Amino acid sequence: KAKGVDEVLVCCVNDGAVMKAWAKDQGVDGSMITFLADTRCEFTEAIGMCIDHAGPKHALGNTRCKRFVLVVKDGVVKNVEVSEADGDPTGDNDPKGPVTAKTRVEHILTLL
Repeated sequence: KAKGVDEVLVCCVNDGAVMKAWAKDQGVDGSMITFLADTRCEFTEAIGMCIDHAGPKHALGNTRCKRFVLVVKDGVVKNVEVSEADGDPTGDNDPKGPVTAKTRVEHILTLL
């Protein structure tokens, strides 16, 4: 909030029950963070954030979204950050590494 953030939306290609359970696990109820389910992958496809690498698609069984952050101000996308690289298509091989760092809160706060 100190950086002018009104709301944080966490969106994943998943069903609502999974997203509700994840939000509960993360303890975000009543906060500025809302977890949303993109059950049919419509939003993810519309913004071009589907994982297209064969490895994760095979392992997960259906299309999922990339690890990404959109910084939006007054309805306009100001920044797009995506955690993906050769050999790390989902951006999570090393949670503290440079690929994942692109979408970690510490980096995003520097963009505000």
